[in-house]
Amino acid sequence: MKIPLAVFCLVLAGCASSQPRPYQVQAPKPLPVALDQDFAFRKTKLYFLDDHPKPIVGLVDASIGFERSYRLYGAITAVDQHQLFGDYLDFFWRARRQADVTVRLEYRQEKLHAFVQAREVRYPNAKGHHQTEFAIIGDDYVDDGRILAWRASLIVDGRVAAVTRSYLWE
Repeated sequence: MKIPLAVFCLVLAGCASSQPRPYQVQAPKPLPVALDQDFAFRKTKLYFLDDHPKPIVGLVDASIGFERSYRLYGAITAVDQHQLFGDYLDFFWRARRQADVTVRLEYRQEKLHAFVQAREVRYPNAKGHHQTEFAIIGDDYVDDGRILAWRASLIVDGRVAAVTRSYLWE
C-alpha cells in the first residue's frame, strides 16, 4: 500500500509539532513557593551564539563547534543566520508524579537593566524526564542585548515547586 507524499508530510509535521512552545508572559506576577521533592531541575545548558566564532582547538572544544553548527542548521543566508544569534537556555527537569507543570523563565537583559521579562511553557500531565528550551534570539536579542541574569521555575498548582537560577539573580 502506497501512502501519498502529502499525507506522509502531514503526519510527520504533526509529530514534530507535539513539543510545547514557549510564549511571552505580559505581566509576570510573583508566585508562592512550596518546594516539592517530586519536581526538580537536573541540568542547565546555556549557549550564546554570536557572529564572531571563537577558534576551535582540540577535542574538548569540538562540542562547542558542533553546538554552533546545530543552532545554525538550515540558515543559508547571512540574514537567516543573524536571526538565530542570541542566548539559548536548555533546562532538563524531572517530575516524579503526574501533574500539570509550567516551566517559567524570568530574565533580565543588558539594555533593559532591572526590567524582568518572562516566558512560559505548559506541560499538561507531565511525568518523567523533560527538556525545555528557551531561545532569546533575533530581534529580542538585537534590540535588548544579552541575558544578564535568569531564574527558572517549575510551577505546579499555582506554586513554585522547584527553582534554579543564575549567580547574578537576586
